[in-house]
Amino acid sequence: MSLPECKRELLSFLQNQQLKACKVVVLPDFFLDRLINLEWDASEFSRLVADVTKRKGGSIDGVSQTDLRGGNAINVASALASLGAEVTPIVSTSHFGLQQIKYHFRNSSIDTSHIKTNGKASVTTALEFKNQNEKTNVMIRDLGALADFGPANLDEEDYSLIEAADYVCLFNWAGTLKFGTVLAQEVFDRVKQKGKGKTYYDTADPNTNATAISDLIEKVLKTDKVDILSLNENEAITYASLLDEGLNEGKAGLEFAELALDSARVLANLLPARIDLHTTAFSATFKGKKEVVVPAFKVKVFRATGAGDAWDAGNILGDHNGLSDESRLMLANAVAACYLSDPDGLHPTKEKLSSFLRDYV
Repeated sequence: MSLPECKRELLSFLQNQQLKACKVVVLPDFFLDRLINLEWDASEFSRLVADVTKRKGGSIDGVSQTDLRGGNAINVASALASLGAEVTPIVSTSHFGLQQIKYHFRNSSIDTSHIKTNGKASVTTALEFKNQNEKTNVMIRDLGALADFGPANLDEEDYSLIEAADYVCLFNWAGTLKFGTVLAQEVFDRVKQKGKGKTYYDTADPNTNATAISDLIEKVLKTDKVDILSLNENEAITYASLLDEGLNEGKAGLEFAELALDSARVLANLLPARIDLHTTAFSATFKGKKEVVVPAFKVKVFRATGAGDAWDAGNILGDHNGLSDESRLMLANAVAACYLSDPDGLHPTKEKLSSFLRDYV
């Protein structure tokens, strides 16, 4: 399907007021985020910090900072809610964290009744650096209650919700430091045994829990528990390198984007799940030998964090409504582009996406 044909299909879809109702459950992370927008690259910033340290401390003024909601699950929930989905997060935080969630979603219909307040809030400080023609983020995290989140945090009311959902989405495997793999096993098993929906997995960067990656691959990714596996370049390369030693041998001769594509092909051949790859330049979907690649939108970028979460929301909505692979990927790309290019960091509505597509494509 050509890009103009995708545009027509998407505009017709977005303007349809009778979209399929979509019930989504997202787990397990919410972070209190502070976003620090730096006008330097990493080397320049390091020199500034070193200078301040040498004079026994002091300030670096004029640095733009924003407090906002964070965490893959909560960000996907926000993006899905803006697109009209019915979303329920199951996350663990502090009482203060719960109040922050309610504040951030004060104009939304998101159900907060399954949020647990039995632990320490998870906190991230995200440093966004200049990096050639784009921004690159470094996230400094205190995992808080997320590190201990596992099946013991879920009760039968949670599982009833999971069984009734159209999509059950798990995120941030490495952040669920102690029980990430068993959480995926238990939650996805319940969906497969008693549920009606699809399982959606975006593990985020697994490398902070590198010693447990092989266990995750064997017990979850190689099984039929995962319907859709969503990955960025680094995640695809990490998993594929562990599954195919030949990929490591060919790394030196490939550009990063090519290596990511080859990695996704490896995963599609070796894993049962559909592989959905999102990158800064394109997105792609793979199932067996079939693959579709759609270029990303080029927009002025105001932030480096949250693009993948916005992309996941568009991908889920497109999948639920049976869009073609090309249109589904274009929709996901558009949701991410609208979010990245919004000065206020707002997730787009269907109306905003329609306007974006009419003006852009």
